[in-house]
Amino acid sequence: MRVPPQDLDAPLCARGLVKRYGDVVAVDGVDLTVAPGDVYGFLGPNGAGKTTALRILLGLVRPHAGSVALFGRDPLLHGVQALESVAGFVEAPSFYPYLSGRKNLELVAALDGGQAAGRIDDALETVELSDRARDKVGGYSHGMRQRLGIAGALLRAPRLMLLDEPATGLDPAGMRDMRGLIRNLADSGMTVVLSSHLLVEVEELCNRVGIIRRGKMVFEGTLTDLRASAAGAWQLRTTDDDVALRVCRSAPGIEEARATASGISFRAPEAAVADLSIALVQAGIGLTALTPHAATLEDLFFRLTEDDGRAPIPASDAVEEAA
Repeated sequence: MRVPPQDLDAPLCARGLVKRYGDVVAVDGVDLTVAPGDVYGFLGPNGAGKTTALRILLGLVRPHAGSVALFGRDPLLHGVQALESVAGFVEAPSFYPYLSGRKNLELVAALDGGQAAGRIDDALETVELSDRARDKVGGYSHGMRQRLGIAGALLRAPRLMLLDEPATGLDPAGMRDMRGLIRNLADSGMTVVLSSHLLVEVEELCNRVGIIRRGKMVFEGTLTDLRASAAGAWQLRTTDDDVALRVCRSAPGIEEARATASGISFRAPEAAVADLSIALVQAGIGLTALTPHAATLEDLFFRLTEDDGRAPIPASDAVEEAA
């Protein structure tokens, strides 16, 4: 499946991506579109296929089916030319620990050629490593190495940055600094794809998200759209929650009724909720609270990525992490 013509100007567009490792389908028909200026959060449980998909998008792994366009160019067809305006890293960036941060960037710039060497100072300033540029990378903290990885990516003057779990392993201060750095990149006009399992990070930074589950995309859209998909959730507390739960499960229009630590949760349109309140009173049950529930991103993520809202999904593509 090729990328439709109307999507060719998008910074990133993928259609029908499939990648198998033996009998394991790591990526299963993935479609995604990243528009100019997006901070796009790519979410999924560990082993869901995120890293494999990113490798395909960067041309590091050949898919069994599907196509990718980076500003209209397929990395498998156009090679390095497709990556001219694209940078980032998959998993942790690697450096020579016995060399300084600046010397590592000089080596990266030498590989890229062009004007890359002239961007080293600006890149170090952007990631706030100018004062540690002459120190050996072996003495850097994990957060400093992550920021140096972004500095290396910035040498390419990218219009699209792909970052795979950039805040993983950082302490709270490091996470805050990384979020600030990504926000600054987005504010400068750069399009960012952020693979992450840190939902607070995604909620703070991203305007659009794609959620992958067992290699399949289960949602793509704005955070507003995602929250709207959970409209109709309610929380109920009564004088007898055991009986109330039975009433809920037999009432027309009431779905997904279950006991929670704070009472009963269910999904229903407002008309069904009005009828339910009458049925509860007729059953001799007093209502102490009946309120609409505003779902958090965490609620929505687990609803989309867990089996029947109960058990977490097993890591079906664990081979991805070792590939």
